Amino acid sequence: MRNSLKPFTVFAGLLTLWQLLTLSIDIPSYILPGPDRVVVSLINNADLLWENTLITLSEMLMGLVLGVIAGIILAITLVYFTGLRPWLLPVLLITQAIPTFAMAPILMLWFGYGLTSKVVMTMLMIFFPVATCCYDGLRHTHQDWLDMASTMGSSKLTAMRYIRWPSALPALASGLRVAVVVAPIGAVIGEWVGSSEGLGYVMLQANARLLTDQMFAALSVLAFCSVGLYAITDRLLRWLIPWQQETSHSH
Repeated sequence: MRNSLKPFTVFAGLLTLWQLLTLSIDIPSYILPGPDRVVVSLINNADLLWENTLITLSEMLMGLVLGVIAGIILAITLVYFTGLRPWLLPVLLITQAIPTFAMAPILMLWFGYGLTSKVVMTMLMIFFPVATCCYDGLRHTHQDWLDMASTMGSSKLTAMRYIRWPSALPALASGLRVAVVVAPIGAVIGEWVGSSEGLGYVMLQANARLLTDQMFAALSVLAFCSVGLYAITDRLLRWLIPWQQETSHSH
């Protein structure tokens, strides 16, 4: 109970500091609105924010699923098809060497201004941490376990199912936690570059009209979605991979 209350205590403390800052320094509301103004904007624009939140969430979740699947497939390919490794590793690095924001206009040109370009953008953000963490987990499986399985006549598929995959899950879980955090970045960048809906679009329109309280309201909703998605993912991973905590304690 004490641990579960800590995030709320930190959140309440930050809100208090924010309110005191706006009152003590007398910052204009069009530069930094107080949390009271943001709450009022949240209430007044509830329908607008709700509709666009559903759009941004759908982009995040679809990109998350596709990015995780693509990352896992690439990691398995790198482990079992060593001849392809010198060719695929540079591709993996290139996906992160090019800034995602620089890729956004190209993706808009290729996939249009609809949902697809935002999903692809989110998938590119997620792909790298999932692929690298899963690959590290698979290739760092204890060699004695693999040798024992080979001695007992185990096939590669059986070794993957019962040895490599359970051993790699804690590393994959770390990649998934990072992926959930960066998923909103890909979706919002896509909406900033070209879109007519989503929380990123709402923020751009509010900024253009100097509706700073509405912009902060959309940003607050986006932050809440990100934190909530991370909390759900973390709790689900702890439930699905109970030996992860045992491994961390043993080290």
